[in-house]
Amino acid sequence: MNVHVPRHFEVWIEDQVASGRFGDPDQVVVEALRLLEQREAKIADLRAAVQAGLDSGPAEPWDFAELRRSLHATWDAEQQGRV
Repeated sequence: MNVHVPRHFEVWIEDQVASGRFGDPDQVVVEALRLLEQREAKIADLRAAVQAGLDSGPAEPWDFAELRRSLHATWDAEQQGRV
């Protein structure tokens, strides 16, 4: 497979090889594609999480003060058990 890249990227790839970070241009391209693949996977995960949130229905109201009391009670019980 032959891939043509703009001159800017060609120079950048050559610089990466010249720096010793990569052994040849193929390694630079493979690493770039690996990173792109990871990024696309993260985007897909985020989209799935957003969809799951949308599919879960409307948010239910909650009382912040009650949540805080509950957390403090749990914390206090854990601390008493450690004494």
